[in-house]
Amino acid sequence: MFLRIFGFLISAVVSLVIYFEVSNTKFSSDEPNKDKLLVDLVSYVLDKLHYDPKIINDDFSINVYEDFIDAVDSQKRFLLKSDIELFSQYRLSIDDQIKSSDITFFNLVYETLERRMDEVESFYQEVLFTPFNFNIDEEINLDYENQEYADGIDELKKLWRKRLKLSALDGFASKKEINIEDDKTKSDSEIEIESRKSINDNLKDFFQFNSELERKDWFSIYLNSIVTQYDPHTTYLAPEAKEVFDQNISGKFQGIGARLFKRNQQVEISEVIIGGPVWRDNLLNVGDIIIAVAQTKEEEPQEISLMKLSDATDLIKGEKGTNVYLTVKRVDGGIEQVEITRDIVELEETYAKSSIINDDTNKYGLINLPRFYVDFDDYGERNAASDIKKEITSLKNKGIDGLILDLRNNGGGSLKTVVDITGFFIEKGPVVQVKSIGGRKEILRDNDSSILWDGPLVIMVNEFSASASEILAAALQDYNRAVILGSKQTYGKGTVQNIIDLNNVISGNTYGDLGSLKITTDMFYRVNGGSTQLEGVKSDLIFPNRYSYVDIGEKDLDNPLKWNQIDPARYDNSSKIFNYTQAIEKSKKRISENEYFSIIDQHAKLVKSNQDDKIISLDYKSYKEDQENLKSQSDKLKLIDEFISPYVFDWNESNQNTDSLYNDDMKEKRVRWIKTLEKDIYVNEAMNLLKDLSSIEGGQILSQLNKD
Repeated sequence: MFLRIFGFLISAVVSLVIYFEVSNTKFSSDEPNKDKLLVDLVSYVLDKLHYDPKIINDDFSINVYEDFIDAVDSQKRFLLKSDIELFSQYRLSIDDQIKSSDITFFNLVYETLERRMDEVESFYQEVLFTPFNFNIDEEINLDYENQEYADGIDELKKLWRKRLKLSALDGFASKKEINIEDDKTKSDSEIEIESRKSINDNLKDFFQFNSELERKDWFSIYLNSIVTQYDPHTTYLAPEAKEVFDQNISGKFQGIGARLFKRNQQVEISEVIIGGPVWRDNLLNVGDIIIAVAQTKEEEPQEISLMKLSDATDLIKGEKGTNVYLTVKRVDGGIEQVEITRDIVELEETYAKSSIINDDTNKYGLINLPRFYVDFDDYGERNAASDIKKEITSLKNKGIDGLILDLRNNGGGSLKTVVDITGFFIEKGPVVQVKSIGGRKEILRDNDSSILWDGPLVIMVNEFSASASEILAAALQDYNRAVILGSKQTYGKGTVQNIIDLNNVISGNTYGDLGSLKITTDMFYRVNGGSTQLEGVKSDLIFPNRYSYVDIGEKDLDNPLKWNQIDPARYDNSSKIFNYTQAIEKSKKRISENEYFSIIDQHAKLVKSNQDDKIISLDYKSYKEDQENLKSQSDKLKLIDEFISPYVFDWNESNQNTDSLYNDDMKEKRVRWIKTLEKDIYVNEAMNLLKDLSSIEGGQILSQLNKD
């Protein structure tokens, strides 16, 4: 059981043979019948292997209906009200179609959508023929969810005119700014013509990409409208999508350093690759949506929502040193263009690293763990646990009085390393409980009675600390072994997914590659019995940050599995953090009186207030004022760049590689990391808290063991 769970956190591919009965269903070799087989096959696997199988009934049907319509036309730019009325006859019968391998509803939507897209393609040039007047009082509502579908083609043209005008206004504003900066003498009318031409060229590419989409691409969207009803992490991966899923944008680690996933016709950041330019410069976050891509600042960005994921990644990736400009919709709702310089992803930066922190009289240690990495072919090779052990040992030898473990933005990884690392801080005992399909439960334990570090311990987390990070933080919190500080709670992903190769599920397949199903099979529970699902780990001390008032995390996804609890495991939490209450209160007081934290909190409130503002002005003067106001709000955050910690940070020499050439190459990155720590206001307050916990007056962490 342990070895099976060991691989789950990184979605290890397994071979699983199920005796799937298809003898009573006759399928021919054409694509529609392959689709019918896939519906039958996927439904069967979900029913047998999903952690929480669903009842496929009318409620299920309604949800699939709404999700599929939203997935293919979320902005209501193609389908008409009459189309929706036609589709609605199947609103309560999709469940019956699933059970009988019927794809009538999909066929109707697919054929109608293809026709509507052709109609839009036939009139957009007509709309773009007339110049846009950016001096009249006009606005557009981008609240697509609450808008009605167009009554007919004439109304659809009006909707497209406003949306194209907004795109032209974006281009006009940026081109006008460049024109002024470069002392050029182009007139506004010339710039407006250039903007319309750029949009026209962009739409040609857009519809060209659309014409290359195949029926199977749309059917994958339909299948995912079915499987995501089970939970947001259960996903059908078509053969091509599976290949993309297994690699990142940067190809062979050359590019921007992020993984993409396509859901509901949106290209979303599913993971930031540690060591890449996006991670290094903190440019994008998990959940950000890429709307459009440009290769130069002057170029009109290409919208990528209807592209195949592989085509979108081709636009984004590129040679080291070149730039790419991504139009991004942030998790907080804001839209901005992000300039990224492509680079080689440095694998060394993915590993644990540590710093010595000095004040006037004492030394402290900080360990940054970007991910719980491991070599599954050989656990004895370098892994997160063995590296953390080396760092702790090195810091202890240098006489530190307290330790910070930084798990911010750590999205998870190997469960075995979590169990081993937890064991460095506790005597022995259970670390995490795992409940699988069928109600089977397993308790994973640390059986080593030795303790590597029994001094004061602070763990830093944020909204993007997920999965394995949450297990470690939860275990040490339950054992009263560490103070958790950061966001209100961590991400809240308490489930485990496994990838099932559908080609191994059925014998005698004559349809070619059937793809894979990423399916939720297990749930994690803390040693106290509560799940980390949805609730994550609540911080003992909460920091304000830009996402403080924004909905983010597992609980804000569609169809997440519910939180529940099981019986607690037997564990000894008699270790006490003395001086805990006093240290927390002192930290809260410092945060409330700190002008930098006040600025962060004010900005977070502005982000929340702007999140629901969907009305955009289409006259240049008002548009420019709105953009300048947003920029002014963002510029206030730059005041935080003035912060410099009073503590002295040094690179821990034990991190150095023996290869002198490699050390020379990494030297600048090490210096940059230390400078980042010096300006990190959150690390600074973590240090203040750690000092209070380890003060002579009684902040030592007492346990039943003496120090070695």
